[in-house]
Amino acid sequence: MGIFKQLGLREIINASGKMTALGASAVTDEIAQALKDAAQDYVDIDELMEFTGKVISESTGAEDGCPTCGAAAGIAISTAAVITGKNLSLIERIPNTAGLRNEIIVQKGQLVHFGASIGQMIQIGGGHVVEVGQANKVEQEHMEQAITENTAALLYVKSHHAVQKGMQSIEAMMEVAQRNGLPFIIDAAAEEDFQKYIAMGADIVIYSGGKALEGPTSGLICGKKEWMEACRMQYKGVGRPMKVGKEAMAGLITALRQYPLRTSNGEQQIARMTHLCNRLEAIAGLTCSIKQDEAGREIYRAQIQVNEQRAGISAEKLLHLLEAGNPAIYLRHHYVNVGILSVDPRPLLEGQEDIIADEIIRIVKGG
Repeated sequence: MGIFKQLGLREIINASGKMTALGASAVTDEIAQALKDAAQDYVDIDELMEFTGKVISESTGAEDGCPTCGAAAGIAISTAAVITGKNLSLIERIPNTAGLRNEIIVQKGQLVHFGASIGQMIQIGGGHVVEVGQANKVEQEHMEQAITENTAALLYVKSHHAVQKGMQSIEAMMEVAQRNGLPFIIDAAAEEDFQKYIAMGADIVIYSGGKALEGPTSGLICGKKEWMEACRMQYKGVGRPMKVGKEAMAGLITALRQYPLRTSNGEQQIARMTHLCNRLEAIAGLTCSIKQDEAGREIYRAQIQVNEQRAGISAEKLLHLLEAGNPAIYLRHHYVNVGILSVDPRPLLEGQEDIIADEIIRIVKGG
């Protein structure tokens, strides 16, 4: 019996994805052991921070790294770092940055809500958000014309939450930053390639440790050494209330070392979701197909279209009933307003796709 069931909480079947609201990832035995061992021992935290930074560097190809308690903290810490550098007096002023170069340029379509606001994370780090362009169209001139003597950095948000069309590319935004001598930050929280953006030339890249990496609740920043040293120094200021513990760092190190050993499971995802679709296609009002992740990652989800008239139930009602059950089944519901629900195979334990199919069929048939 799982720990949460022992505590009297409902069992969860997570078909939504590596979602913070559902605990992100279920870690391997090796990572769990690292968490346990770290929790039962002592270490000099500053030494562990620097060592974790070296492991991050080795894993990403960056000059250095900084562990965090999550990618959201990474945004705040990175923002603070580009404003204060390693100046302790300025670090202790954050988030009060009046009179400092504190403007962070972000494309309007990327100022999204991921469970909280990107803009708020920037502000926590002392940044003043400068949004450029329109929600569905940004020109290079918008970025150029937004740069002033108060600009501290340009930030690109690589996320399925962000507008995917009409935005300037990473390369275009990076070129503007480099031409103007400004640091370029990429929020790549859920991305799977931990070397791509450093290789492209980004100064600072932020990842979640609990999503694609499948580590514990944690995050990592990687990039140029001067900025990583400044990031670590933020733990003397704004980083203190979001400090990362010894357990998370030990688990993060283990996850980073395991990551290159993982093999692609795209074919397995497709096979599992095809099996699910074949079962659901037999039910009136349900159509099901396999769709690759909209941000281009190697994720193949089952997309369920609910025809309310034929099925006798709306997608929204079906979602509610699935989540209200025990076990509670959480599907991906970004497009529930147009009758679409999705099943993400990555977090599913063995055989859970059949449990999902059984419950959907029971609900639709009025069982």
